Amino acid sequence: MKANIRIAFIALIVVSATVFVNAQTVEKKALTIDGAKKVIAGAVAYAKKNNAPGGVIAVVDDGGNLMALERLDGTFAAGANISIGKARTAVLFKRPTKAFEDIIKNGRTAMVALPDAFFTPLQGGVPITVDGQIVGGVGVSGAASAQQDEELAIAGANVLSDAKMSGMSQANKPEALFFDATQVRTSFSAGAVLLDGNDRNYMVHTSRRDKPGLAEIHTLDTDIIYVMEGKATFVTGGRVADAKEIAPDELRGARIEGGVTRQLAKGQVIIVPKNTPHWFKEVNGEFLYYTIKVR
Repeated sequence: MKANIRIAFIALIVVSATVFVNAQTVEKKALTIDGAKKVIAGAVAYAKKNNAPGGVIAVVDDGGNLMALERLDGTFAAGANISIGKARTAVLFKRPTKAFEDIIKNGRTAMVALPDAFFTPLQGGVPITVDGQIVGGVGVSGAASAQQDEELAIAGANVLSDAKMSGMSQANKPEALFFDATQVRTSFSAGAVLLDGNDRNYMVHTSRRDKPGLAEIHTLDTDIIYVMEGKATFVTGGRVADAKEIAPDELRGARIEGGVTRQLAKGQVIIVPKNTPHWFKEVNGEFLYYTIKVR
């Protein structure tokens, strides 16, 4: 009996040690050459389907090292270096390169002083993500427009995540998220985040205001606003006066000059695309609204 207890105790120690070691490390995903080729194939297929006139597609690993590159017919010679720079920037900074182009357009020109070796602030580079981990980056240059460069890059990057989803079993699909009335009321009373953006491309805010706010620009997030209670004067567009970056991808200013003014009330919905200035200019009493942030 004592021998059995001793064996069980030793086994428990071994299991505990294994769990402890695993808790200190994470399983790191890596992009393979085959995966890089699939990313390029996805971008090329999108280009052919949408009659893109050309383009160079470059894929780098999570350290920014080139893994694969393909140049479509008719693309200008410098496209290769530019596409590599876009891919490298997207993965090293862990965000689409359009974000940096927009930041510079909005006045933070100091960013252009970063070394060209790892920073190409031109639209058309996006990170490649698998299971929530960034495993590489894809950059495209030389399509019909900067927008089409980005569309080809996104199409390529989506190949790996789409393949992952297609192989997911029914049992492993995400569960529905439910919040009861008490949780929602409590969240509204504080004006809080009801659902954060961890492992998803959206957030849900139960927003509450009783006074005007600062003018805002979100360079990555689109806001979908649904008014629950109250009235407010809301301005979109125009120019944010004295805009300052308070956090990555977030700018604030004292007011908006110009723009479109609307009166918001219960039951209304307004969608504010990313990079669009918006401002709660006036708030009459308590104003409650859902904000769905989509990235």
